[in-house]
Amino acid sequence: MASEANPRAAGATTRPFQRLYVNIDHVATLRQARRGQSPDPVEAARWCEQAGADGITVHLREDRRHIQDADVEALATSVRTVLNLEMAATDEMVAIARRLRPHQVTLVPERREEITTEGGLDVRHDPARLRAALDALHEAGIRTSLFVAPDLATVDACQALGVRAIELHTGPYAHHPGDPAPLAALARAAAHGAAIGLHVHAGHGLSVANVGPVAAIDDIEELNIGHALVGRALFIGLTGAVHELRAVMDAVRGRHV
Repeated sequence: MASEANPRAAGATTRPFQRLYVNIDHVATLRQARRGQSPDPVEAARWCEQAGADGITVHLREDRRHIQDADVEALATSVRTVLNLEMAATDEMVAIARRLRPHQVTLVPERREEITTEGGLDVRHDPARLRAALDALHEAGIRTSLFVAPDLATVDACQALGVRAIELHTGPYAHHPGDPAPLAALARAAAHGAAIGLHVHAGHGLSVANVGPVAAIDDIEELNIGHALVGRALFIGLTGAVHELRAVMDAVRGRHV
């Protein structure tokens, strides 16, 4: 599948190529401030792909605060790399995903009052509900991932649920610069996940300024970055923002592309 390999990695003698998925939610946030048509997330996705993004991520929230149903409908047919749909494990969202069939669905926690996702999914609270959602997605041929805290027991629980991938929550690392503990937890969880057969992704709060140490963790195959990249694009454009992040990621993995 496109999410698990990249032609640029062929014949590499350095660390494995690490994918960059760009989350374009906050392009829609800017549009929704006026409830208009611009800026268009679909156009933003096209610019990001042309700049070298390996995938596009959007979060269709239940309250539709940024990305709208029409956006996901359009992206499902226009994205040329990989569409990663973040969503809550609800009947409504599962039905939407089964109809549109994005390459990947990442199940995330969601609370109406939060500004953004505040933590990882509690996969041990109601495993039957999660398993039902995952089974429905798998039946439709959709690859699944769970957005979780970098905790070893949680990683084990994810494997037991039958997902192929996990996305480690990097918020504690991003919000506590200088504290070595969150980065160490990410490295441990990534190594453990890879050892038990999971594909390991990571994201939340990452930027050019702090992405290096996370990008240097060999077992993390993919980074999801959105808010900081869209903010940076206000000054240097989407192409420049994607290139800037890609350059840091490649540099710490010893790659020159």
